[in-house]
Amino acid sequence: MSQDLIRDTACTVVDKLRSGDVSPLELLDVVEKRVREVDGKVNALPTLCFDRARDNAKALMQKPAGARGLLAGLPVPIKDLTDVAGVLNTQGSPIFKDNIPATSDLMVENLEANGAVVYAKSNTPEFGAGANTFNEVFGATLNPWDTSRSAAGSSGGAAVALATGMAWLAQGSDMGGSLRSPAAFCGVVGMRPSIGRVAHTPKSAIDRNLGVVGPMARNVEDLALLLDAMSGDYAADPLSLPAPLTSFLSAAQSGKRPKRIAYSPDLGITPVDPEVKAITRKAAERFAEAGAIVEEAHPDWREAHECFHVLRAFDFAITKANLLRTKRDLLKPEVIWNIEEGLKLTVEQLARAEAQRVGMTARAIEFFKTYDLLLTPTTIVPPFPIEHRYVAECAGKKFENYVEWLGIVYAITLACCPSLSLPCGFTASGLPVGVQVVGAPRADAQVLAGAKVLEDILGLRGTTPIDPKVKA
Repeated sequence: MSQDLIRDTACTVVDKLRSGDVSPLELLDVVEKRVREVDGKVNALPTLCFDRARDNAKALMQKPAGARGLLAGLPVPIKDLTDVAGVLNTQGSPIFKDNIPATSDLMVENLEANGAVVYAKSNTPEFGAGANTFNEVFGATLNPWDTSRSAAGSSGGAAVALATGMAWLAQGSDMGGSLRSPAAFCGVVGMRPSIGRVAHTPKSAIDRNLGVVGPMARNVEDLALLLDAMSGDYAADPLSLPAPLTSFLSAAQSGKRPKRIAYSPDLGITPVDPEVKAITRKAAERFAEAGAIVEEAHPDWREAHECFHVLRAFDFAITKANLLRTKRDLLKPEVIWNIEEGLKLTVEQLARAEAQRVGMTARAIEFFKTYDLLLTPTTIVPPFPIEHRYVAECAGKKFENYVEWLGIVYAITLACCPSLSLPCGFTASGLPVGVQVVGAPRADAQVLAGAKVLEDILGLRGTTPIDPKVKA
């Protein structure tokens, strides 16, 4: 099959699968060839499982064309934090470098039931901690726009696979921007959907909801297609939401225009690189071309840093404390710090943080009674040098810890809002910049519709895939 297929949109390829113009096995041949050609330059997909993928593709092809699910046999990589039966799942940690789970996560089972063919695991930092994709098992994932730069994280491997044509769609996850930041750094689209939108296997606690699973793609329509394939309520995840009556793809294609847009360069809580600020502001103002009123405004989320620090540390404590006790020498310093911060917490601190989150969410709901969407920069800096473990300072401000630079995305997490990162331009040096499109809790369809309107106005669709630009 022609390698031109890698440039096709996911929606186009799925149409070809349904019509019989291409088969799942042929697509696996195409993507395997692209991986061989490209991945050595960027290290996005360190674990491949093409034999398993071909077995699943053959089984899928035994079904009638109309019974192969929404994705109809499209190859999809899974982030290396998520269990896929029979496939190495390291979580980016030497502790799990030989871990092969016997069963798949509920999310993977649902995707495969909907016609996804899993062929690879995408690289992630250890336990998804830190917005720079490197680990002691597989090394660093490099930004294809400039391989001396970071791809962000923790879904960095997924974003790079999309940007380089090694994937049409990709699964990721997001707590403090782990889908959105890599999308921004790599010039693709990533969405943190509403809590419960994508069912997954609960671990450690039923109500862990700082982190969610979500879709990544090269454009908004493709992303909406994957969200449709991921959505639905299942008893195994008691917090999962029913799929909407109208598909997310239909919402993205609706052409529904927002009437009133808020833009905030910083949410009042963070410094921002002046070039990033200028590019995102210009993109937001172009909503006026769709007839929208664009104003500078944001909710009062001043407690975001304190709240996130406490709730994130608590999450690390309940999920990783035993590893600290038994495998401390194998954990990276940032993970050790997070766990220890969690173990020091008092009930009073937790109660205060939970109350702060309730307040932030209430103010978000009130804010979105006035504004249809809120736009901000997705990241406060352009892609930074790969050797920097994290962003230590911005615009003259030094950060207190390795996650504080992510406040502009984790504030959205805390307020329970769906949020999408959309490519919106490039720096003078040619590095991608993303604008964050945020909606009210559960307004996923409205976010997708608005993002597609802006995507059409900006005219950047089709910028990816690219061949990696290798730089020292």
